[in-house]
Amino acid sequence: MKNINNKSNPTTIDGLQTRLNDLKLHIGPRARLIGASKTQPKEYLEQSIALGLADFGENRVQEAQEKWPALKMAHPQVRLHLIGPLQSNKAEDAVALFDVIQTVDREKIADALAAACKKLGKHPAFLVQVNTGEEPQKAGVAPRDAHTLVTHCRDLGLNVTGLMCVPPSDVNPAPHFALLAKMAREFALNELSMGMSSDFEVAIRLGATMVRVGTALFGERG
Repeated sequence: MKNINNKSNPTTIDGLQTRLNDLKLHIGPRARLIGASKTQPKEYLEQSIALGLADFGENRVQEAQEKWPALKMAHPQVRLHLIGPLQSNKAEDAVALFDVIQTVDREKIADALAAACKKLGKHPAFLVQVNTGEEPQKAGVAPRDAHTLVTHCRDLGLNVTGLMCVPPSDVNPAPHFALLAKMAREFALNELSMGMSSDFEVAIRLGATMVRVGTALFGERG
């Protein structure tokens, strides 16, 4: 995809329009574009919403709490995704704010989320994050343990809709995306959140239904 990751297009309304149009052209109807909005100020988010972007992903619950409640009230069509690791003590805050929580990666988190759903009467969609590269520094359940975790989530009554992964950097992501797609088929899950600014086209070819794009939409962070 030519020039979509360059640094020359500042995050102005015109820059956002150009980037968003380019992304929509390349993604097409096959996957949902999630704007990875970590560290982005409210005015850029307002501009993106005005241009028709409906899905946003935040990495941290606390940062999202500072930016999104008023925005979501003003723009009820927006769907907010948690795409960063979640601590169990933030489970209730996450359920209260997010429409989709993509980073369920252990039974303790699933238990905390189930308790929060029951307390709040709110039932967001959940994805299980799989650490396809089995990297010790990265969140996600090991592939061999993923089915057990999905089953545990289902037994708790969580609305598990799919799987999510972040492949190791500087490697060919295709085998990781193919593995996640195979697992989703085996677990009868429809959603596949995989692919970011540098590799979303590969992810879409291999079955992604959601791609999490930051730099290619908002430009390089300052």
